[in-house]
Amino acid sequence: MRTKTILALAGLLALGFAVQGGNLVPEGKRDFDVPFKGAGQMSLVYTPVFFPKGTEGVVVSGEAKWDDVVRGDKSWFDARIMTDFIDSKCKKVNGGPVIGGWHGKGGEWKAFRKSVKVPEGAEGIALMPCLFNVKSGALAIRGLSVEAQEKYEELPEEKAAREEADRKRSTQWAARRAKARERMAKTGSLAAPAKEGELYADLKVKEPGKLVNAYREYDLPEGVKALRISWMWEVRNLKTGERPWFDARVLFKLKGADGKELKNAPGPSYVQKDTNGWQEKSTAFLVPPDAVQLVVMPCLFMAKAGEMQMKDVKIAEIDPQPLYAAAAERERQEKARYVPDEPERREKWPKPLRVVGNRLVDSDGREVWLQGVNAGGMETVPNGDQQVKSTVVAIDEWHANCIRLPINDDHWFGRGKFQGGQPDAAAAAFRRYVDKIVRLAANRGAYVAIDLHRFRAPKAEHVAFWKDCAAHYKDHPAVLFDLFNEPHGISWEVWRNGGWVGEAGKVDESAFLTAEEKKKNQGFESVGMQALVDAVRSTGAKNVVIAGGLFWANDLTGIESEAIEKGEAKSYRLDEKGGDGIMYAWHTYHWHKGWARILPVAAKHPIFLGEVGAAPREEMTFIPFEQKEDPYTFAPDMLGFIQKHRINWTGWCFHPKAGPCMIRSWDYDPTPYWGEFARRALSGEKFEMKRMR
Repeated sequence: MRTKTILALAGLLALGFAVQGGNLVPEGKRDFDVPFKGAGQMSLVYTPVFFPKGTEGVVVSGEAKWDDVVRGDKSWFDARIMTDFIDSKCKKVNGGPVIGGWHGKGGEWKAFRKSVKVPEGAEGIALMPCLFNVKSGALAIRGLSVEAQEKYEELPEEKAAREEADRKRSTQWAARRAKARERMAKTGSLAAPAKEGELYADLKVKEPGKLVNAYREYDLPEGVKALRISWMWEVRNLKTGERPWFDARVLFKLKGADGKELKNAPGPSYVQKDTNGWQEKSTAFLVPPDAVQLVVMPCLFMAKAGEMQMKDVKIAEIDPQPLYAAAAERERQEKARYVPDEPERREKWPKPLRVVGNRLVDSDGREVWLQGVNAGGMETVPNGDQQVKSTVVAIDEWHANCIRLPINDDHWFGRGKFQGGQPDAAAAAFRRYVDKIVRLAANRGAYVAIDLHRFRAPKAEHVAFWKDCAAHYKDHPAVLFDLFNEPHGISWEVWRNGGWVGEAGKVDESAFLTAEEKKKNQGFESVGMQALVDAVRSTGAKNVVIAGGLFWANDLTGIESEAIEKGEAKSYRLDEKGGDGIMYAWHTYHWHKGWARILPVAAKHPIFLGEVGAAPREEMTFIPFEQKEDPYTFAPDMLGFIQKHRINWTGWCFHPKAGPCMIRSWDYDPTPYWGEFARRALSGEKFEMKRMR
């Protein structure tokens, strides 16, 4: 009955009917005692009050009397009135202010009066006078009142108090900032010089998953526009936590004169593995005009284990102009990467492909030679804005007719480590990027090879991915399915039919994977590549599929070879299962030899050279220097080999930070050692292969 009465009153007020006399608190709820339930217990009286539609502010007033209130274990465990803004069903919309904070002997009635601005969506305010976990005491309220303001207006006494507080705070901060300027002028740093052997922070995880941190505050001099923080740190025995950012890091915060954190604070500096000794680190950032204080917080952020020491911290003022220029450049790049969406223009879509002998042909029987780039990035981060731009640039400016799009199953299903906790929404957002890339490529007459960018051997979850993805793009004329990026460390039998996958061998071209990712790639039962073909075909999708060979897709000798031709070895060709055909994928870089091994396969099947490229020999240090060829000799010869045998290919990688890089920046200027050669080939220039490898 009580709930129905409250909701009925809420309905009336929503229509604009206010209680006579201005006090919206029901008469029987204005005077009461808050019962004390025992030491450390929450004792409160809940009073929901609803206001007329269109109310912008309310004034809460009354009198309070407390007797012998002894605070609890925290400083805020006292007598107070808590508030929440609520909807018509008493569901919390937003937190409200706290009134009071009373403790001590008391014994006299004390008036309180406070104006509060009503947030959007609120239809009432819940008043909760309480003894908040106190050890002992009593609290009484009388004359509790809530008055609605059609237009919010701060009370005169509140305005006067705020202005006086602002004046005092301004005076105090002026003095503090002057001292900070003196310190900066004297020592060149806001951080005090360390004594010999003194550590700035000495942290160690004692309980896995708990934050361990140090905390330092620095007043900022008036007029400072940019700072550089530098330090030395050593991280040992680090085991990262459950989320990607649960690691060793230094957090930075900027505060205004009111003590509140500002939104445009510098990003953290972090490491996710041991530093192997002391390591120098620095970061520079702009200081907004309203910042008066910098917070530096070294921490082991929810890590499972680890130790971190930090020393020699210096916080120096620097010229802001380079940072202004960098910020302007980031803004320019952000605008440049935007590509508006387009409706489907099916009249411009390419014709569907099928395999005939060792070639791809379209539905008119004309041969199609796929040539393009890898629009990498979405296999790592579930955001595709840049890859959309890359797709358009590769096709419109570099003349590619095929985009290989690396993605992973976790992102597709919305369970990636950077996607948050709402898989359905995250999956939908990720798929919109993939759909847009496919749509924009198809509208330009180009193809997209969706690459499941995984390593080692197919798993059961990859079957689930291909059933879902293949159903989504079933018989789309522009889409091919690259079933599994780079198998390695398994036999041809396991590659095709599945089986136990143990520890990886000594050779490792997956140095870019984390230790955790590598661990997941051993000690499991593989389903095999044929199961992925079967998964696609089970949906009815006839799209051409692509299957990469062993040794990170560099070895296809288990498909065709001289030994197989002579009957001396078994072939592990896949069963096509009634679709439009299978291509076999080959990946090769400037440290691989044995190009001729691909020719027996190319004689019978179309080859998809899904990854190819070269970088300066001093880069990609996970491969010994002496094994890598000069890119300026590798690139033209490899392109000549591709053209001679009309091998379908997509260069790795159309990304300035995923080597071997085809571009130097997101302005898509080609790298001279690989991108320039590839762009010329895509534009039709012929290359001569001078020497086989």
